[in-house]
Amino acid sequence: MGAYADLPGVRTWYETEGDGDPLVLLHGGFCTNETWGAQRPDLAGAYRLFLPERRAHGHTPDVAGPLSYRDMADDTVAFLERVVGGPAHLVGWSDGGVVALLVAAARPDLVRRVVVIGANFRPGPECFTDPAMLDAMTPDSPDMEFFREMYAAVAPDGADHWPVVAAKVVDMWRTQPTLSPEDLGRVRAPTLVVAGDDDLMTLEHTAALYRAIPGARLAVVPGASHLVPLEQPERINRMVLDHLAGDAEVETMMPVLRAASGAPGGAAG
Repeated sequence: MGAYADLPGVRTWYETEGDGDPLVLLHGGFCTNETWGAQRPDLAGAYRLFLPERRAHGHTPDVAGPLSYRDMADDTVAFLERVVGGPAHLVGWSDGGVVALLVAAARPDLVRRVVVIGANFRPGPECFTDPAMLDAMTPDSPDMEFFREMYAAVAPDGADHWPVVAAKVVDMWRTQPTLSPEDLGRVRAPTLVVAGDDDLMTLEHTAALYRAIPGARLAVVPGASHLVPLEQPERINRMVLDHLAGDAEVETMMPVLRAASGAPGGAAG
């Protein structure tokens, strides 16, 4: 069952499930909580899940003006403070991963551990494997049918508002996020970076993201795309659970990046 929380930025729909320490699941762009269906049973067996749907997504209405990751991060901070009631683990997929990184950098007091899946820190033209796909993502294009139907089924603004939201999201992808490695260096929560080996984001960009976050861990899933949580749910669920339950320190026999950086979670060489 879901409910609305009256946050300062937008009246936000969310769902809860399970018991234990709080874990917030942040869905991808154009998506709803429905896309976490393959993760919810396993994760709810160990954690108290909170699943907010961001502004202009799912049951949460659109707001005036353009969409921005920073506004959605502010919404998430308010959600953590007012609904969750304190710090939580964050698992973000795609756009949700961007939001998770922004929250972790700005409010380390509210973030315990982080998993980002298929996330980016620069705009689409700089990090997409095929930047031309942005030009093809028109509201009525066949490739958008899945997202269009998901939006129309639950959107409080009605199905006719879809072209407005579609344009806003694509415009956001063209110009945002605009994080630097220095910005990512402010993320102090133990972070796992996950991507498919045939992801929407280039592997080079994913590697740069991983290297910029102190003490981060990297998992490139073989035979997987940007939709790896749907394609290989058991593997992803196990990675998430292991990371959230793991110790802060990483012990390896031949540290290189961690030995060189002296980053939190590293091991001496």
